[in-house]
Amino acid sequence: MLKEKTMLSHTSRLFDMLEYQLLTFPQEDMLASKQPDGQWKKYSTQDVVNLVNRFSAGLMKLGLGKKGATVEAQDKIALISKNRPEWLLLDLACQQIGVILCPVYPTSNVLELEFIFNDAEVQYVFVSGEDLYNKVAGLKNEVASIKDIIAFDRLEGVPYWENYLSDEYVEEVAVAKKNIDPEACATIIYTSGTTGTPKGVMLSHRNIVTNVLNSKISFPFDDQPGTKALSFLPLNHIFERMVTYIYICSGICIYYAESLETIGDNLKEVKPNVFCTVPRLLEKVYEKIMIKGQELTGIKRKLFFWAISLAEVYDNRKSGGMMYNMQLAIANKLIFSKWREALGNNIQYIITGGAACQERLLRIFNGARIPIYEGYGPTENSPVISVNRQEKDGTHFGSVGPILHGQEVRLEADGEICVKGPSVMMGYYKRPDLTAEVIQDGWLHTGDIGVYVENKYLKITDRKKELFKTSGGKYVAPQPIENKMKESPYVEQMMVVGADKKFVAALIVPSFTTLRDWMQTNQIPYTDHEAAVKHPEVLKMYRALVESFNTFFNPVEQIKKFELIPHEWTIETGELTPTLKLKRKVIMEKHRDSIERIYA
Repeated sequence: MLKEKTMLSHTSRLFDMLEYQLLTFPQEDMLASKQPDGQWKKYSTQDVVNLVNRFSAGLMKLGLGKKGATVEAQDKIALISKNRPEWLLLDLACQQIGVILCPVYPTSNVLELEFIFNDAEVQYVFVSGEDLYNKVAGLKNEVASIKDIIAFDRLEGVPYWENYLSDEYVEEVAVAKKNIDPEACATIIYTSGTTGTPKGVMLSHRNIVTNVLNSKISFPFDDQPGTKALSFLPLNHIFERMVTYIYICSGICIYYAESLETIGDNLKEVKPNVFCTVPRLLEKVYEKIMIKGQELTGIKRKLFFWAISLAEVYDNRKSGGMMYNMQLAIANKLIFSKWREALGNNIQYIITGGAACQERLLRIFNGARIPIYEGYGPTENSPVISVNRQEKDGTHFGSVGPILHGQEVRLEADGEICVKGPSVMMGYYKRPDLTAEVIQDGWLHTGDIGVYVENKYLKITDRKKELFKTSGGKYVAPQPIENKMKESPYVEQMMVVGADKKFVAALIVPSFTTLRDWMQTNQIPYTDHEAAVKHPEVLKMYRALVESFNTFFNPVEQIKKFELIPHEWTIETGELTPTLKLKRKVIMEKHRDSIERIYA
């Protein structure tokens, strides 16, 4: 065991982790994906090693490989695909020969794709599915560097990825692997963020490897050969990708969900021990549970809401007393056991990040013996800065946990979180000006505002750029207000506004399923969303709801007026980032008329 730990601690390049798994705990189902015939296709560790080496050889056959020491000199490949084994195979194949992978969100619009392809000067683009191929094909003539587009699926007239597996160049691949510098750039991840032109975050092998190893120590991720993870968060995001490397060096087998729509079915089939998620998806799961609870009648309904009320006050840090613990045990047996069954009945832990998670949801799920741990970190830090932990006193609900092993964190006078350590990015590609803005004396300025709870747990209070000042000169942090209001089953989404205005206001997207039930109960006819948000009784109900939540905030933070929005904000319609954060500028522009009415 000591020898294995020493081997892992000496891992310096990402692809070394594949070799580590092969030597320590080779798996029969290292990777698995659902096939059209309904069967799961499994790849053993040896299969993956063989395919990755042949893929590296095929890329070398195309003339790709390490060309020089600078990032500009390295060849680049773009990847636009849903999560699947081929995603990781290409990632590792590129790493072994010094090619930089530039993964792009499948939801990116054509203008973003054109900018990224030109900025990175990508030579080949790998895609999954006909839709993504068609999206990219139109850009071939707009981006001079693109030599070809290669598909992971068999499409008529389109080069197929398996044709680029080669048994030649085997010795050349072995030599290339030995010569990959841990400080070399492994990937460029373009972050669209909530505003502005995409920025290419350059991450080296060392950046990501140190974050993987420090996360493994801190959480901790114990070696668990044979356990399973379900992967569905986009691998384009560094969070899911970094955790994937943790799975590899912990012996955890990775099963790829077919899509976001099939997660429920895939959970029951795979029965995973772990998965990663974002708060928005947890909210959706909870909403579905609550809708089913509302449909219950009689004693079943009473038991359901009794169980929820118990879990809402669950505290992992102190006992609720013998009576409370006994009641919660009964609630777990009668009600929450069904929740765990829906998740496959094997969940050991769920990790959430990417945005603030409602403390109420954390209490409810953890009270239901579905352990959820919240962490935090930006792409620019590879990404984890802090995470709640599995150890005793390692978790504090409402915080993002203690600082990760190996990281140095300081809070500026205004509360901005700054981090220093081996995981801090190399910089923004071709943008030394932007790099100099965010990295000063080795400290990465995250733009997030935070405080320490009990001098141990980091708590994010807001985004520095999202803080605004009213015309009265008072600062307002929108996120805590929005997160609190979203605890209501009647609020699906919400955005607080009020910069340079006399008072704070909000745009609210109702939870239309819950609202429809309320209207029916109160004998109010429901026709469509547009009519519902204008109905006087609905507006009266939401006014009362807003007033009830205003009591949690100072007078300057209280919502004085609001408008109900008749449709949900989504990635497809442009109001959300791929990680489901609000694009505030986009929303304000789209709903300019609503905001003008509020302040008329």
